[in-house]
Amino acid sequence: QVQLVESGGGLVQPGGSLRLTCATSGRFFSINVMGWYRQAPGKQRELVATITSGDSTNYADAVKGRFTISRDTAKNTVYLQMSSLKPEDTAVYYCNADIKMRPGRFPDAYWGQGTQVTVSS
Repeated sequence: QVQLVESGGGLVQPGGSLRLTCATSGRFFSINVMGWYRQAPGKQRELVATITSGDSTNYADAVKGRFTISRDTAKNTVYLQMSSLKPEDTAVYYCNADIKMRPGRFPDAYWGQGTQVTVSS
């Protein structure tokens, strides 16, 4: 059974930094795209950043220049370094991974349980 487990959320003051980690466990063939999404109260879940197996990255305009996504392929782990945090970054952050369970099969999307990030003074 594949599991994605996030960690690193918490309360931080505006201008501060946090690093989120998402570790993938279980049996699978390969991981393609990994990413971070977030959902603020009363809003839809939105893309924050993604990274491909070739380390190509994509960011939402709202976080460009402040957040950095990276991955450790050997550890099946993705990270999100968040800097210059703003109150509007407050949300539950979810890890996502497109995982192939077997060669030749289309990848399935898996989600973590989410980790709360609160930016407040």
